[in-house]
Formats: sequence, C-alpha cells, structure tokens
Amino acid sequence: MATLRAATDSLLDRAAGLDSLGDDAVRAPSALPGWTRGHVLTHLARNADALVNVLTGRPMYPSAEARDADIAAGAPRPLAEQLDDVRATADRLAKTAAGIPSDGWSARCELRGGVTDVMARIPFRRLVEVELHHVDLAAGYTLDQLPEDFVTREIEFLSARFAGNEEVPPLSLHAPGGQTWTTGAARSTGTGGPVRVTGAPYALMGWLAGRTTGAGVRTEDGAVLPTLPPL
Repeated sequence: MATLRAATDSLLDRAAGLDSLGDDAVRAPSALPGWTRGHVLTHLARNADALVNVLTGRPMYPSAEARDADIAAGAPRPLAEQLDDVRATADRLAKTAAGIPSDGWSARCELRGGVTDVMARIPFRRLVEVELHHVDLAAGYTLDQLPEDFVTREIEFLSARFAGNEEVPPLSLHAPGGQTWTTGAARSTGTGGPVRVTGAPYALMGWLAGRTTGAGVRTEDGAVLPTLPPL
C-alpha cells in the first residue's frame, strides 16, 4: 500500500503539470485507442471505487455497461475535477484497506468476469492500474521509467495469466541480465520448442501488457513475434 501511495502521488503530480494546457489536457488523446486522458483519469477513479467494493464483499461493478457509461460520462470533466476525483478515491481505497484485519487478506474475492483472487493481491492489481495508466496518459512517463521491481513482478503476473492459453504459443522470455520466464500453451503444435523472445524487461512487459506491438523485443530464431490476445 505504501508503494501504491507513492505511485499514485507521482501520477497526480505529473497529471497536474498538464494544467498549462487547460481543458485541452483532458480532451487530448491518451496512448489507449479511443480514449482521451480524461477517460484514463476517470477510469482510475472508478477503478478505485470498484476495488473498495471488492474489499468490502460487493460486486466490483454493477455491470460492464455501467462501468463503461461511468467512464464516458466522467471523461470530459475539467482537469482539476479529475485530479480531485482520483485523489479522493485513492484515499478511500487506502482507508478501506487499512481497516482489513491481518487475517482478512487471505480471503478470496471476486473481480470482473468471474475472476477470483486472494485479497492480498488487490493492492498489486491496483498498482498495475496506476503505473500502466500513468504511461497511458502520454504525459512524459514511459515504459522504461517504470520501477524495475514493478516491471519484474508484472512480467511474472502476466506470464502466469497467459500460461496454458492455447491462443499463445509456448514462449521463453529472456532479459539481458539472465532473467527468464515461460508462458503460453503447454506444448508447441509444431516440431520446435518454445519461441525464444528477448528484450529489456520493460520492453517484454510492455509487449505482454499490450502497450506495444513488440518495440524493443525480438525473436532469436527468426520466428514471427506472436500477436498476443487482449488482456
């Protein structure tokens, strides 16, 4: 939670620097197709509300349609209102988390689409939202500026998420420092082994997270870099 607070403060500080652009700041495109910066900021606020729901045993969102409608409705708001919303909802999430007893973090909870997890993973899931959407704001924070420990943990998280997915060929991921991860289908349908993919950790993570189509990442055996399914 302390790491999450620091990441949230960093995002708010950078977003506040967009004030010189006036209302154009929130209307400008983000790095996410079809979303403005206002969509990104509103999503972060509503996601905090949704995780408060998760931590208190309620449905994360009333429905997918309600989630999308709330983001669309809040996107055009002025920057100052957006920042106040992100700050207030982050504070509410932190207060809710602080009220959970130590033995409560081992309980299971339900997120969107029937996905379940243990409560102890919720702070990291929120950290992913904050760090990646900080990059998505297209306000000067880039993938290579993400903290190394966050990048490593997110690669592990995404590797686990794609493990066993038959839409993803077997992959062997390699970073220059010797770090390795495996993910994808359990076995190849061809005669070869896993596709060996190399790149700096932040580049591998950006590809796995759908933030790039493979910038800074390459295969070592001439194989075509696979197109990953959306998260």
